[in-house]
Amino acid sequence: MDTTCFENRELSWLRFNERVLEEAEDTRVPLCERLSFLSIFQSNLDEFFMVRIGSLHDQMLLDKESRENKTYMTPGEQIDAALARIRALCHRRDKTYVELMERLGEQGISIVDFRAISSESSKYLEDMFRREFLPLLSTFIVGKKQSFPFLKNKDIYAVAVLGTKGDKQKIGIVPCGGNVFPRLIAIPERTGCFMLAEELILHFLPLMFPGYRVVSKTLARITRNADIDADSIYDEDLNYREHMAEVVKLRQKLCPVRLELSRQIDVAIIEKLCGHLKLDMERVYEYDAPLDMSFLFGIQDHLRSHAELFYAPRHPQATPDLDERKPIIDQVLEKDVLLHYPYQSIRPFLTMLSQAAHDPQVVSIRMTLYRLARDSKVVESLVEAAENGKQVDVLVELKARFDEENNIEWSRRLERAGCHVIYGIEHMKVHSKLCLITRKTDEGIQYITQIGTGNYNEKTSRLYTDLSYMTARKEIGEEAMMVFQALMLGETVDHMQHLLVAPHCLQNKLIDMIDGEIAKGSTGHIRLKLNSLTDKTLMKKLVEASQAGVKIDMIVRGICCLRSGVPGLTENIRIISVVGRFLEHSRIYIFGDGAQARHYISSADWMTRNTLRRVEVACPIVDENAKARLENVFRVIWQDNVQAREQQPDGTYARRYPGGETPLSSQNWLYDEAYRKAAESRV
Repeated sequence: MDTTCFENRELSWLRFNERVLEEAEDTRVPLCERLSFLSIFQSNLDEFFMVRIGSLHDQMLLDKESRENKTYMTPGEQIDAALARIRALCHRRDKTYVELMERLGEQGISIVDFRAISSESSKYLEDMFRREFLPLLSTFIVGKKQSFPFLKNKDIYAVAVLGTKGDKQKIGIVPCGGNVFPRLIAIPERTGCFMLAEELILHFLPLMFPGYRVVSKTLARITRNADIDADSIYDEDLNYREHMAEVVKLRQKLCPVRLELSRQIDVAIIEKLCGHLKLDMERVYEYDAPLDMSFLFGIQDHLRSHAELFYAPRHPQATPDLDERKPIIDQVLEKDVLLHYPYQSIRPFLTMLSQAAHDPQVVSIRMTLYRLARDSKVVESLVEAAENGKQVDVLVELKARFDEENNIEWSRRLERAGCHVIYGIEHMKVHSKLCLITRKTDEGIQYITQIGTGNYNEKTSRLYTDLSYMTARKEIGEEAMMVFQALMLGETVDHMQHLLVAPHCLQNKLIDMIDGEIAKGSTGHIRLKLNSLTDKTLMKKLVEASQAGVKIDMIVRGICCLRSGVPGLTENIRIISVVGRFLEHSRIYIFGDGAQARHYISSADWMTRNTLRRVEVACPIVDENAKARLENVFRVIWQDNVQAREQQPDGTYARRYPGGETPLSSQNWLYDEAYRKAAESRV
């Protein structure tokens, strides 16, 4: 097949992060929200280096001539192309930072260095440094008798080139404190004026190296590879939870993949640093902006009284489909309920789980847990259920990247309460969002099944768009039970009639449904809402469908390795991406139109890791009201002309602007609708 309709995964992800940066650049976005997007851009980039560049680095060591299956680039070619694009994006980021600092200045907030403050303020800061900083700071001098210190991932260090009497130069390194010191240091007598803690430390380096002359200095920050295969290093002498705790520790010590510097210093010194870190010079970045943008959230806190600098407050609304004054389980037994976060509250699901913990007819609760809130009400209800004598089976995925420590702690608490906890399947993550409540009644066994597109996380339910489907349909409950029975045995299901369950019966079922639309020719229609699209098998099938005349509309927020509108290949495919106030996280699959259309919500993106290497669940939506809501959600997002960008045949994205049309921000529209329907239901 012609590969001109495919895009490299890493470069496509960088296009997504560019769209995040565009939000920071956009003057239509409130100032303090632009600060958030700038910080998110940086944290996204950190993770990209830790995971994707780290993975490519490992691939290059194993087989530098291997090629990825879409654009056939080697690991080295992908790294080179990614780093070139990253440098251009970071240049834009630095310019955006300068602009935002100017805008903050108009609001009375400024970040300064010693050149911009009075001698009195300098004296105050020196006294404070001697009193509060100096006793807590460590110093390292790299020499023959002192080895190069271990530099922690993403921590900031002050680095000095030290001159001696014999004109020999040494390298001095000072950790800038991590969480020991407040990041924003207030300048006395200048309200709203701050200095970053690392700049304070850098300025007073001479006090920390008496007897040396500071020839030059810079701030440095390294990023370490975080791509580690937990199963490949499994130690059978440890239980799996202890093994994952060891994996977390090991990740912190993996090799560096990037060195960031805040100032130019002698190339010979950079070469020495790279030598100690075993890092290529091409992985060194020099910035004009701070190395860590997380302090921007602290600046926001100083401006909370300026409502115009933030998005207007929005709060999740009650669903009109439920009366929360009555038992939720009784209502779900009567009808299916579809919740749409953050527009609607997660509260009904949490209430149902709590009620199940105390319902005498509930005999068991089974759940898959991937990422949880810090103070999880879900865990509280599961603990209560176990303490009330219910059978509680919980699969806690300890391989949820960067949430391992949190999940390890939750698993311990669940076990202490008497829950039966398992930790996933060997060589496979369990990413499904599945909850099954089983009741024993006079009429027989009843199942209440909840299937979602997002995590059981109260915090992200206010920030991410996700769908949560609650149903008492027996056929769904029975198949959910089969999924859990397999998981408890460390296995996966091979056949499902209603649910689509990866790894064995998701991708193949999707191909069958695409074939069904291909058979219709030009009357075929496929609509997809995904976070990412990388599965080449499914992409080739979509190309085939496009060539057969099937109309394909896709909303893909992040990585998209398929290019739309390529003559002869994807002419009937249109792809948009929506990046806005809320992170678009829900997955929707719709095949066909009208009464014959088939609707699904799912935890799975169309990535090979999701379709073939994880346990994922897609659920058919058969309730007519719920189907109509899915149709409405897709239609509104598809018509967005404020936050949407449309993909071009070359893989770039062009932002939609209203022009002569009425501006439509899908996220605002859906929130307005949620408010309106909640108000109508109260009348």
